[in-house]
Amino acid sequence: MMKKRAIFVGLVSVALAGVSYAQQDRGTAEQRAACAPDAFRLCAGYIPDPGNVEACLRQKKADLSEACGAVFDQAAAAAASVRTIGSHRYRGAKDEE
Repeated sequence: MMKKRAIFVGLVSVALAGVSYAQQDRGTAEQRAACAPDAFRLCAGYIPDPGNVEACLRQKKADLSEACGAVFDQAAAAAASVRTIGSHRYRGAKDEE
């Protein structure tokens, strides 16, 4: 029983290392750690392709853990902020002078 657990932990570690390496430009280590369990639980068929794993997690947003859901909520808020700054409605510091 202990040997099976050790093998499982080893395989998961190798898989996470591969996913982490492939996702170096996809969020922080903390964000990836928050979503790794959900990726294995909900989207294992898409590993090791980070783009497909991310798309799968987005499609299954309602089933995400609280931690991983927060990661996607933060990303959505950041994207909305960038869109607002880039819109015509945004008035930068030059407009106030």
